[in-house]
Amino acid sequence: MIVVDETEHVYVVEQDVSLLDDIDGNSVLKKLELCGRTAYKSEHAITPGSAQRFVKMIVERGHESVIEHVSVSVKMITDRGVTHEIVRHRIASYTQESTRFCNYASDRFGNKVWMVRPVFLSPHSSRYQKWLRMVDEAAGHYLELIKEGWKPQEARSVLPNSLKAELCMTANLREWRHFFKLRTAPDAHPQMRDLALKTLQLFKAHIPIIFDDIVESVSR
Repeated sequence: MIVVDETEHVYVVEQDVSLLDDIDGNSVLKKLELCGRTAYKSEHAITPGSAQRFVKMIVERGHESVIEHVSVSVKMITDRGVTHEIVRHRIASYTQESTRFCNYASDRFGNKVWMVRPVFLSPHSSRYQKWLRMVDEAAGHYLELIKEGWKPQEARSVLPNSLKAELCMTANLREWRHFFKLRTAPDAHPQMRDLALKTLQLFKAHIPIIFDDIVESVSR
């Protein structure tokens, strides 16, 4: 996580995402083929090159229950506003940075509050500078409250949606497809869409076929 800006009370970072699993895309396809062929009892048709064709077929036909047999975990760095949208996806598991127990006035956090730059604000623009002044002011109030003896879970009430939040999310591939279809749509929130597109590119790079149609749709 790279600090891209700093004020008296704030560190500013860019949102980002990383995989938590060591993914072998070919092994994923082979597992899905084996699971899927159980329905047809066609395991005898498995050949060295059959997994890609089979998985492509089941995705195109909408037999997405088969791809639920593989789950992937990612770690996202985004803002609190976006995490409120992400956790609305029901078929997933989450572990999120806690503002109740994280004391941003401590040395562990550099005695500053971490914020995520809104992707719709160009660095050095007047709008960005205005945002930066406001989040710095909010962070200053938070740090003041902590100094006065407020608990982190009490002082957090003055923090904005731009507060940096780290979130681990685990979901099966069917739910990830659903996530990408919703969150890469043109009318998705800009911050959410940027994060979803970053995540989609990671999945596309590691797992063949399963997300091709969504990547193609986004590219149109």
